[in-house]
Amino acid sequence: MFTGLVEGLGSLKSRDEDRFTFSWPGNPSLFEMGESIAVNGCCLTVVAFESESWTANVIPETLARTNLGYLAPGDLVNFERPVKLSDRLGGHIVQGHVDTVGIVRQPAPDLIVGFDPKYAKYVVEKGSIAIDGVSLTVVAVGPDSATVSLIPHTASVTTLGVRVVGDRVNLEFDIVAKYVERMHTLEMPGHAETDFTD
Repeated sequence: MFTGLVEGLGSLKSRDEDRFTFSWPGNPSLFEMGESIAVNGCCLTVVAFESESWTANVIPETLARTNLGYLAPGDLVNFERPVKLSDRLGGHIVQGHVDTVGIVRQPAPDLIVGFDPKYAKYVVEKGSIAIDGVSLTVVAVGPDSATVSLIPHTASVTTLGVRVVGDRVNLEFDIVAKYVERMHTLEMPGHAETDFTD
């Protein structure tokens, strides 16, 4: 689990089929094999690391659902390691499971991101959204878009400050909204629930 508070900017160092190697702004020697790291909000697993970089396998499903497949060597990415139980939850609960890729319609500071209208039901004014792994507060909602306002600090320490119109960004909507929708669907009249009892 993550909080959407980006720890640092890194970059894609190289990619070879399903192996992506990233530069890391911190000290990769602190990593452990198999641990999770969010890259642009997408949870990846460390499979190798050395003094200034680390490597993850990126499967076709991840490439299809995120903007990672569009990365070229040298492109900046946001990094976040998982939250510890003892940490403050400064952002919101972010799973690292990207829902869809949005398109930047207006750059920061008043960033507008468009997406498939079917996801609009998960976005509410003053609610939370993760854009490229950054926890943000929605200030306006459209039928197929969300607007967030970035303070200068956020713009300077994340990829969102350099995003331009047409760029692809990863979106993860609030998990609470998705659970509420699921419960509501199960409770709708005429919906037959499966009985798992013997």
